[in-house]
Order: sequence, then structure tokens, then C-alpha cells
Amino acid sequence: MIIAIILVIIGIIVSKFILINVFFKYEINAAMEKDAAAKSRLEIILLYSGLHALIGYRVSHFLSGIKLSLIARLVAQIYRHFTDIEIHPNAIIGKGLFIDHGAGVVIGETSIIGNNVVLYQGVTLGGTGKEKGKRHPTIGDNVVLGTGAKILGNITI
Repeated sequence: MIIAIILVIIGIIVSKFILINVFFKYEINAAMEKDAAAKSRLEIILLYSGLHALIGYRVSHFLSGIKLSLIARLVAQIYRHFTDIEIHPNAIIGKGLFIDHGAGVVIGETSIIGNNVVLYQGVTLGGTGKEKGKRHPTIGDNVVLGTGAKILGNITI
């Protein structure tokens, strides 16, 4: 009986590892390519808060898309608490985002981020007030935003 339980637990862990590898392959590949300290895919999956924040974002973005906005915001806040990275569920994020040393990163509600973008700690993609509609930055493909960058308002980089 105990062996069966252990095998089930191992099966669950392996299947989750495989699912994360499949659904987050671009983000994991980005970390492997852009972070010299990254030793393995397993290390990234287990230890990289930027990836954890993106997992939370993808879940909350899905929930927001099916009109479960309050639950989406709750999921986003739970992940923010554990990662110190705040990503609004309604932001639009392309493939291969790499958030390195992500403490203090904030991605606002109407932000759009292209493919293969790198964000370092303390980056803010924010609004400038109570404007309606698109009020956060758009970041194109292959952009690197360095430590502490504050991009505010409806501008494109």
C-alpha cells in the first residue's frame, strides 16, 4: 500500500514536471539561454520566482478570460505574495518572457509584452493615473529592461 502511494506521488510530480516543461518551454528555454547561472531545467522549474510568477499569471489570465475576474485577481495576489512579482491578469504577455531576479517587478493591467523580453528586478510597467482604456506600456519583441526601469503610460518601446 505504501509503495503504491509513493508511486502515485512520484507519478504526479513527474507529470507536473512534464506539463510545466511543455506549457512553459519558451520561458524555461529563455532562462537557460539568458542566465549563465541556470544549471538545469529542473532548477529553473523549482527555484526561479520569475517562472513561478508566470505560471500564476497564465492561470489568472485564463480565469480573467472566462469572466472570473475576482478569482483571477485573488490568484494573482497569491502569486505576488510568494514571488514579489505583480502581474495583472489582464496584461498580455508573449512567449519567452524571462524575469531575472524579479523582486519588485510590476506589470500593469493594460501592459502588452512581446516575445523574448527580459525584465530585471524592480521594473515597473505602470500607468500614470486614472485614464481609461490603454494606459500602460507596450514592449516589443527582444527588448531588455534593466534593473529599476520605470516605463509609465501608454507608450511603445
